[in-house]
Amino acid sequence: MQSCNRFSSSFFDKSVKRSGSKPDIKASRSFGQILTHVSSSLHNIDNMPAVLLVFTSCSKTLTGKPTGWYLPEAAHPYYILSPHATIDFASPAGPNPPIDEYSVKMFTDDESVNFLKDPAVQAKFASAKKLSDVNVKDYDAILYIGGHGPCIDLSVDPVNVKLASEFFQAGKITAAVCHGPAAIVGAVDAEGKSIFAGRAATGFSNAEENAVDMVQEIPFLLEDRIVSLGGKYEKAAEIWGPHVVRDGVLITGQNPSSAGPIGKEILKALTQ
Repeated sequence: MQSCNRFSSSFFDKSVKRSGSKPDIKASRSFGQILTHVSSSLHNIDNMPAVLLVFTSCSKTLTGKPTGWYLPEAAHPYYILSPHATIDFASPAGPNPPIDEYSVKMFTDDESVNFLKDPAVQAKFASAKKLSDVNVKDYDAILYIGGHGPCIDLSVDPVNVKLASEFFQAGKITAAVCHGPAAIVGAVDAEGKSIFAGRAATGFSNAEENAVDMVQEIPFLLEDRIVSLGGKYEKAAEIWGPHVVRDGVLITGQNPSSAGPIGKEILKALTQ
């Protein structure tokens, strides 16, 4: 088994001004407007779509090299979706899934840097659900984050395979980026066929895997697996180029540079 873990009262005083023993009616109305605004905001939150981000719990490759979830593939979609959706985190083992430290060194863009120190994000990681505790009915979309880990744990995790199948069969957005599609290679449609069969999709390409010299670190090449499942595999014209494919509720992104674009495509699908 692979290693799988790391990682006020003054407001009210100021809101209602007083003149002698009588409340300031104008201020009271303002306070009422504040309460109405807060109530309306809470109602809007209740009506926002809900998205589940799923991370690997695997911290070692087949030969023992460190791995985990890949930073920009979580950060970029998160900041695109979070203003418009409620977001929860989950992994096979629950809280604090392991991050691929190499991705932290590689990506120093604002979103990636902010993601690691964002208190809201830290709280979501600390309270990340176990996949076994996830109820599909609570969400409108699922997004699998990449890193080489999903090829090792999520691809064969029976709880995850069942979960991904349930999302797809319920007609809910089933998305994955980079190596994230490895997490759904076992998912099936209502007829028991692979969700890739006959559908257009993408994922980390063979050329990209060879370029990072990681072929020996994972149990299968994602491009080959998608094709073997009957998928219509697509990729960018140039290696490392962004490429996102949507076929019905199945949305896939090829590589780290596809993280932002897949976030936008998921948001588009949620608001249609």
